[in-house]
Amino acid sequence: AVLDVHLLGAFNVTQPAFKLMREQGYGRIVSTSSAAGIFGNFGQANYGAAKMGLVGFTRVLAVEGAKYNVKANAIAPLAYTRMTENLLGNLGERLDPSFVSPIVAYLAHEECPVSGEVYSVGGGRVARVFIAESQGYFNSKLTMEDVRDNFETIRSEVDYKVPANIGEETAMYLPFFK
Repeated sequence: AVLDVHLLGAFNVTQPAFKLMREQGYGRIVSTSSAAGIFGNFGQANYGAAKMGLVGFTRVLAVEGAKYNVKANAIAPLAYTRMTENLLGNLGERLDPSFVSPIVAYLAHEECPVSGEVYSVGGGRVARVFIAESQGYFNSKLTMEDVRDNFETIRSEVDYKVPANIGEETAMYLPFFK
């Protein structure tokens, strides 16, 4: 039921809207994800899976909509609601849901230049959340021992990249194949 509401519900509503936006050559889509999916939260596997699924859905919409001037982005709001009132304690009074509206308005505005991005928003703070990839480690005869011995290099956050799509991520492999 949780996946049906939070992932399939968004998909079923967005799919016909996206078709019309594509036909008219313009559109803006703002999906609602959650930190529970992006960063994980105890006891919320189904909700987290649905909300991270929306991140993937939004990024695919951004790729598919690019040539039609249809931009898609997502927010991960932190706000005081019925769902969060027992989780936030005293922090709740600082997290008025109205603080979410400005980023939604901007992402839906014709002047907004970005697509395929995710923004954490709450209490007057807005921050970009992104999926990045490290430079990694390469060995044309890679073994489990190579992975073990170079694990810190593999995990290093130095010089990471933020690919906008699978093409940019795949291009990160090319220098190793020369």
